[in-house]
Amino acid sequence: MENIIILSGEVKFSITLDPGVWIFDDRKIDLNTYFINKHEEVNSLEDYTKAVSKHWDREIIEGAIYPPTLKTEKKFEKEKILTGTFGIPFKPFLQNAEPTQTATKIIIVSKNGEQQMPLEEAAELILGFSKDGKPLTDNGPVHVYYGDGSNHLNPIKEVIQFKFV
Repeated sequence: MENIIILSGEVKFSITLDPGVWIFDDRKIDLNTYFINKHEEVNSLEDYTKAVSKHWDREIIEGAIYPPTLKTEKKFEKEKILTGTFGIPFKPFLQNAEPTQTATKIIIVSKNGEQQMPLEEAAELILGFSKDGKPLTDNGPVHVYYGDGSNHLNPIKEVIQFKFV
């Protein structure tokens, strides 16, 4: 239970989050490059359509049998997951909780204290859940990074709850 994070307070739906399963989530981002490179809002439907189209084109050209390069690409992706440092945007979880009309702020509750911020800023947060391929067990379960990366060297650690007020 110590790896579970709770979203509660002035929300339509209280949500519990398990960062242990996010490694399989397509929304994950590489924290080693996220704050260095410019990033833009991603349209997941458009990305999916492009990926399917690319795969279809590849099958037309090379046939349905997987070429050696595809096997290498899959191996590379698997290796990346086992050694990467990842985070996930907080915005989808915030939207799924459906804050009430009266909710204007969010309180980030950690073992070290609390920190408040407006909901608009909270929508830009990134939740770090993995470092070098391992879950954040010592000072986790998540680290909270501001969307602008201003605290990427010193994130909010040991976060256990998000309260909407």
